[in-house]
Amino acid sequence: MGETMHEEQNAGGNFDLTQFYDIFFEEAGENLDQMEQMLLQLDLETADDEELNAIFRCAHSIKGGSATFGFADVAELTHQMESLLDKLRRHELQPTAPMVDVLLESSDALRLLLARHQGRSVDTPATASLVSRISELAQNSPPAAAVAAPMAPVATGTPPQATAPVQAAVAPVAVPAAAPAAPGERLLDVQIGPLDNLDQADGIADLFRDITGLGRIEPATCDQADRRAFRVFTSSSDADLIDLFTFHVSADQIHITAVDETPDPALATGGEGSAFGFFDDAPGSPAGNATVTPAESTPAPLPAAAGPSRAPATASKAESKSGAPAAMESNTLRVSVSKVDQLINLVGELVITQAMLAQKSSELDVSVSQPLLAGLADLDRNTRDLQEAVMSIRMIPMSVVFNRFPRMLRDLASKLGKKVELVTHGEATELDKGLVEKITDPLTHLIRNSCDHGLELPEERRAKGKPELGTITLSASHQGGSILIEVRDDGKGLSRNKLMEKAREKGIDAPDSMSDNDVWNLIMAPGFSTAEVVTDVSGRGVGMDVVKKNIASLGGTVEIDSSEGYGMSVKVRLPLTLAIMDGMSVRVSDEVYILPLASVIESFQIKPSDINTVAQGAQLVKVRDEYMPVIELERVFNVPRFESNAISPIMVVVESDGARVALMVDELLGQQQVVIKNLESNYRKVPNVSGATILGDGKVALILDTSGLVRRSRH
Repeated sequence: MGETMHEEQNAGGNFDLTQFYDIFFEEAGENLDQMEQMLLQLDLETADDEELNAIFRCAHSIKGGSATFGFADVAELTHQMESLLDKLRRHELQPTAPMVDVLLESSDALRLLLARHQGRSVDTPATASLVSRISELAQNSPPAAAVAAPMAPVATGTPPQATAPVQAAVAPVAVPAAAPAAPGERLLDVQIGPLDNLDQADGIADLFRDITGLGRIEPATCDQADRRAFRVFTSSSDADLIDLFTFHVSADQIHITAVDETPDPALATGGEGSAFGFFDDAPGSPAGNATVTPAESTPAPLPAAAGPSRAPATASKAESKSGAPAAMESNTLRVSVSKVDQLINLVGELVITQAMLAQKSSELDVSVSQPLLAGLADLDRNTRDLQEAVMSIRMIPMSVVFNRFPRMLRDLASKLGKKVELVTHGEATELDKGLVEKITDPLTHLIRNSCDHGLELPEERRAKGKPELGTITLSASHQGGSILIEVRDDGKGLSRNKLMEKAREKGIDAPDSMSDNDVWNLIMAPGFSTAEVVTDVSGRGVGMDVVKKNIASLGGTVEIDSSEGYGMSVKVRLPLTLAIMDGMSVRVSDEVYILPLASVIESFQIKPSDINTVAQGAQLVKVRDEYMPVIELERVFNVPRFESNAISPIMVVVESDGARVALMVDELLGQQQVVIKNLESNYRKVPNVSGATILGDGKVALILDTSGLVRRSRH
């Protein structure tokens, strides 16, 4: 339908609405996310007006945009949701658990419908039962006395949702129909103008042809040459019509009057103090122009739309009295990811060039080239500031991932008959957008497994002396240049004996001498599961191999720890991705390596006698009464030695995973910013190496994986 509307509008000389599709789909997704979160957090007993109004606006925003673009199935479902939410926010109904359930199910259906309109899915969810259930819940109204209660004021603290069209809330008072053409329809006189080009109004007539259920429109005579007039038969509210019309003409050109009725000052436009076709409780309405009739309560005006930043902005009292509309500002700019990637690559090249200039400048005579050296120092500082600013563009908070799990756990716990609480830490930890997208599926597997097979049923937890409410903890943090994400539950944990028995049944060598870590890692073998009953939810093992595979594809590792009867923990550790970081350059023979500066603890000089050799040739060095494993980088990477009997005289202590090792190097070259290049995509995966960089002299230096080196020392 959207494509047909697009072609017809082009034939009529109107602009192409498809250019707004991407914006609509993205903002509709944001509205669904926000509505879902607010529904999950809604306190049914003490739901306040701010929450209910915010949920209503999310549904209303989606409905307005979908109707404009001709997505009738989306518009129909959101219209029903909006009707129920409107009664809730007016306190005509009390929110209940079944209402929240059906609204959440409708949110899922809307995602599928939008995906189909985007071409990302061919599934067409059945919405008839949802529409019927919502309508039935909305009809359960209390006695008339309760319905007649004054409308609750709209809270100004709720940030509005910005969408492509300027959107208005449902009219608080319906205008009686004077001459309805059909039951439930009203007859309206609509005048559009003044217009520079009368053809602008043709798009409004097209809307009635393209949007099923909107009603019908007929041309009418108009005594003003710069205006077009129509007679409209519709069951839609005036605010809904304004939502649609504002895509073709501006709000102050719309004049709606119910036939045989006095024009409503909240709808008519043109005079000083008019509401520009909006109601005072409409999201995005000019706060200073709200007109309130004596029959209504006095809701506080909503702030002007301020883009998707969610930041509230209120109009001052002086503006409200003078009738001047609040300034509409946009705090965000949508940019293609490919443009950001290109910008990051260019800044990376700039950093490499700056490093080359810095290296060459060290050979200059300071007394002669002072102005040049001062300029290069400024360039160094500005380059660092620039790269930090550019890198932050792609960074998004981990809360984007965390916010999708409360809904999943709610449905899963309900299905399994368990009581689960999700605790999150480190939501503000910022990760690269590409990394966040790739880590979502593995985390989903882990959380589903924790809920399904980790946490016990309430009666089982009571029998063990545990609280009925099980806890799943999800945390994210930066550690030593790596990103650590942990999923932990306080369930029954893993059984060492059960895992070993299962492994032997499958023919896997599992001697009694296996360490606990090796036993826990058995569950990540393909097809390995300890689940006694295979469910449609998950199997602890059916999916764990997928988790390991996905994390390994990102160059990361999965660590499992468990305590039988008390719970288990799965830590996902990811290495550095394409970025710019601070590194410590070290030399081993003629090779240069980069250590992530965040991992470097200290460095010191040694003598050959300071190194002690223990069993199997392992070496230790004593550092302040503590023995530390020694790793000779020249042996790890087979670096050729040209000096006879030479030994690296410097130790660099690095830390990872809570453990420290001493790396033996020849020289510390200094600290510098390096651009991380993905070695795996350009060459292949190399053990103990997380990436590569280009030095100022054009040579390639390897960036060492300190986590891998620490694990090597343990083995």
